[in-house]
Amino acid sequence: MSNTYYLAPDDWLNIVLRLCLALLMGSIIGIEREVRNKPAGLRTHMLVCLGSAVFTLMPLQIVTLQPSSDAISRVIQGIAAGVGFLGAGEIVSQSSKKSQRLEIHGLTSAASIWVSAGLGIAAGLGLWRLGLIGAVLTFIVLNLFKRLEDM
Repeated sequence: MSNTYYLAPDDWLNIVLRLCLALLMGSIIGIEREVRNKPAGLRTHMLVCLGSAVFTLMPLQIVTLQPSSDAISRVIQGIAAGVGFLGAGEIVSQSSKKSQRLEIHGLTSAASIWVSAGLGIAAGLGLWRLGLIGAVLTFIVLNLFKRLEDM
């Protein structure tokens, strides 16, 4: 592909660039979560993003002539399902002794892990502009809208 929005997976330098881009995008979200003392912080988000990029690169590397959109689609579906388990681990249910009311915690962290996986997929596919814009928008949502909620 000769599109400037896309990094071709031709050589090791582009692979390194894609994986480093995944780490960068995961760190943008992870730093925000770390600053807020959330259980899933910098390393978790970086690893989810990196892992998603690695899994996405695999079908691109195996197929020598033409990448299989079916294989890539299956990998993306698998990542989305697998990351759901990580997100579920972030959501902790507790019952309040005073009100006997069920309280749910960790939904935002679970959602940010899910977004990190999507950003890793974008990095793995070489869609660097999409990934960086998504990372910045996620950072804005986590920061700006938290301030609005606290008002």
